[in-house]
Amino acid sequence: MDHLCMTKFHHFLMLLIVSLTFEIHVCNGELPRFERACKPDGSVSVMVIGDWGRKGGYNQSRLASQMGKIAEKMESDFIISTGDNFYPNGLSDENDPAFYQSFTDIYKAPALQKKWYSVLGNHDYRGDALAQSSPILKQKDSRWFLMKSYVLNTDIAEFFFIDTTPFQDKYFTDPEDHVYDWRDVLPRDKYLSTLLQDLELAVKESRAKWKIVVGHHTIKSASHHGNTPELVQKLLPILESSSISYKWWRVKGVER
Repeated sequence: MDHLCMTKFHHFLMLLIVSLTFEIHVCNGELPRFERACKPDGSVSVMVIGDWGRKGGYNQSRLASQMGKIAEKMESDFIISTGDNFYPNGLSDENDPAFYQSFTDIYKAPALQKKWYSVLGNHDYRGDALAQSSPILKQKDSRWFLMKSYVLNTDIAEFFFIDTTPFQDKYFTDPEDHVYDWRDVLPRDKYLSTLLQDLELAVKESRAKWKIVVGHHTIKSASHHGNTPELVQKLLPILESSSISYKWWRVKGVER
């Protein structure tokens, strides 16, 4: 696989050996883009995790300890979070202590003191969805980085972070007892249309050898969650038309 090393799984972790100096370019009508240089050998080492914000419970602390060991061994350059960052209902605001309890105070290993590039999951939308992208959180912990959708580019690989929760009809038509924070999403049709257009443009313009799409929800899955019809209908065609062979991980150890 040239400079992009093989993907490995360790328990619930998906590790992509795929290295990356920080620079941002934001253009009107396009996904925000962040540029990072590769290592001298052209490689990038990335650790990926999702569905983790449990205030140390549900084996989160134990897994964080193993993450630290693996990240040190693999010389990971940064971490990607695929969403559901804070259970059960996201953050209440920028000052919610859950940010420390589920993130800062849990991932303390030296090898995990790298930038965390994150997206939102459906549980995050049940709280203050905008809080997680607030500069206040970056001041509290400089590792944290989250936007709803954006592009992280390197010479060898380009990562397309996509906000998948608004695609699912059930969160709008049958939210059960949950209240979702749809600020910046409504009107929904316009939001999704713009996102898809921006993604399609970004993918087509990409000259990276490896194009990796990151999102919370699976496109297709054999687990109890099953396929996400809205993503199969709207997102998958963009990947296929751009000759992207998709693998969509929920990083629970049961979906891949």
